[in-house]
Amino acid sequence: MNRKILFSVLGTLSTLFFIGCKEDVLPKPSSYLRLEYPKAKYAVAKNNCPFEFEMNDKAKIASKENCGFTLHYPAMKATVYITYKPVQSNLSTLLKDAQKLTYEHVIKADEIVEQPFVNQDRKVYGMFYQVGGNAATNAQFYLTDSIHHFVTGSMYFYAKPNFDSILPAADYVKKDIRHIMETMKWK
Repeated sequence: MNRKILFSVLGTLSTLFFIGCKEDVLPKPSSYLRLEYPKAKYAVAKNNCPFEFEMNDKAKIASKENCGFTLHYPAMKATVYITYKPVQSNLSTLLKDAQKLTYEHVIKADEIVEQPFVNQDRKVYGMFYQVGGNAATNAQFYLTDSIHHFVTGSMYFYAKPNFDSILPAADYVKKDIRHIMETMKWK
């Protein structure tokens, strides 16, 4: 009888020993989608407005009234809204409105980085705002010649603002916005 108990105990221990010798299960590390977008090709956006700029050929342009535009990026579900206003002794009001629009996102934004823009040769001056975090917009800008013209722009996504998810698309469109700023020319 003692032999039966001894073999039972040894059998149970050896079974537990072999069952317990599995590899440890580790959680998978966080990962992100690897989204690659085609290299941007730029062309002048034809219009009858007092300014022109180059835009990405992947964006679909739609004119609005008063020389406003929307640049749609269907593959990324993003849109850049561009608005034009003439300067009529109201430059300080236009600047305050552009800054106010940007800083309304401070509630959801982790940070707002201001990057001044100056092109002396073309007389284009402005600011690029990079908005970090889960704000509704990730980038905004304004451009002016300080005398006649004032252009603002904002980037929005047609998706819940989840910064990590839209980061590759946001970076792609931000490069396009910077290109718009660099190629802006008053007529």
